[in-house]
Amino acid sequence: MSTDIAMKVDADHLRRDAFLYVRQSSLRQVFENTESTKRQYALRDRAVALGWPIERVHVIDSDLGLSGAQSQDRDGFQHLVSEVAMGHAGIVLGLEVSRLARNNADWHRLLELAALSRTLIMDEDGVYDPAYFNDRMLLGLKGTMSEAELHILKSRLQGGILNKARRGELEMPLPIGLVYTPDARVVLDPDRQIQDTVRLLFDTFRETGSACAVVRRLRGEKILFPRRIRRGIGKGDVLWNEIDHSRVLQILHNPRYAGAFAYGRTRTAYNAKLKPVQLRVARSDWQVLIPDAHEGYISWAEYERNQTALEQNAAGFSPGLRGRMPRQGSGLLQGRLLCGRCGARMRVHYEPFEGRLRPYYVCNEAVVRHAGKHCQWVRGAPVDEAVSALLLEVMAPAAIDVALAVQQEITQRVEQATALRGAQLQRARYEAELARRRYLKVDPDNRLVADALEADWNARLRDLDALQREHERQNEADHSLLDEPAQQRIRALTADFPRIWNDERTDPV
Repeated sequence: MSTDIAMKVDADHLRRDAFLYVRQSSLRQVFENTESTKRQYALRDRAVALGWPIERVHVIDSDLGLSGAQSQDRDGFQHLVSEVAMGHAGIVLGLEVSRLARNNADWHRLLELAALSRTLIMDEDGVYDPAYFNDRMLLGLKGTMSEAELHILKSRLQGGILNKARRGELEMPLPIGLVYTPDARVVLDPDRQIQDTVRLLFDTFRETGSACAVVRRLRGEKILFPRRIRRGIGKGDVLWNEIDHSRVLQILHNPRYAGAFAYGRTRTAYNAKLKPVQLRVARSDWQVLIPDAHEGYISWAEYERNQTALEQNAAGFSPGLRGRMPRQGSGLLQGRLLCGRCGARMRVHYEPFEGRLRPYYVCNEAVVRHAGKHCQWVRGAPVDEAVSALLLEVMAPAAIDVALAVQQEITQRVEQATALRGAQLQRARYEAELARRRYLKVDPDNRLVADALEADWNARLRDLDALQREHERQNEADHSLLDEPAQQRIRALTADFPRIWNDERTDPV
């Protein structure tokens, strides 16, 4: 022990306990960089050499596998800071400053508390007393260098990633329906069922222009959508389940389906609890965008049209978006009527009259935006009747074409849905047969394995049976849409269209 160190360690320090803080930045480092961990634990011998009994040298290693960039979620570091603040620590040991903190705010907070409580800090180079200016300045310089080192490492990594992304060669997780080949090319998934299901989603949106309509069709026709497990147990496996609205929007907004390579679509920010969250970035601010980089399901022009349609479907509150899409109610022109005085979109207001809710078109832009007065209002019934008469007059000649188009569309939808359900049934048969072969290959005397494989086989058979019955039921329902009475009802729309339009039982939506 050197004389300088012996002068810094006094009886007051030895009266208190020694705390050794051990940390590695990731679990991979914990398992692979074992020498660094051994060197950190070896500092206990240094504390014993300075005069602390081994039973009073406390090792805090609960933060192994956690980054030192911030103190959030580092329970071990927070426990260490509390012990220093309460004056229980005579010395804090760490292999180097970066083991204790990579963030200057956390580091200087620890130094300030150590100076107030007269706690020493020791690293591999020596012992420091933060109560002395020179030692505190040296520790502060080490902390700054540690933070700068982290910044340099991140800059190097991000620079290499960005440079590779600008060439379109950066391998990123692909959405379902796209896979990498062994030579790192992006191609359509070779699984035909996955391809057809993804194409059905884009075809349905092309026809309807609505993400909600896509969800209704896929769920109504009992078509499951694939999802690939990204990490953990079963990584790479494909699961099939019902799709929801958020998943449809995620797929429609993803430029990879249009064959484009994009990087920088999101950025990391921190919420009030200092938790990292992903924020979407406007397309003009994407760092890299390379159209036609690989094969896709739609063209880039169609992707642009889809984004425009989704933007117009948004029910926002800005002057350009509010009221654009029809909502609940019987108002025919909701979201479509413009004020003849100020040019703003008129809202729909309903009031009871003769036992029914009657629409009124109101221009309240000045009321909402400037606390002013209503620009004008008009009863909706006469306006809707005039527009309905014009619509029926225009639709009458085209009613036959509409009926034929409806019939043809129903036929195409039924055929497409039947093919996809048939693919699901084929996959279920394959999985049941695979479970059967696994069961037959096992030694019958090994009951622990045989029982588990037999249970799995029975579960696959039950799933196959349920899917078969659902497939037959859905086929019967689809057949009823194509029989002669259904076709006659469709053709009858040519004569009954005005009656159906004016029928009070017809849903306005």
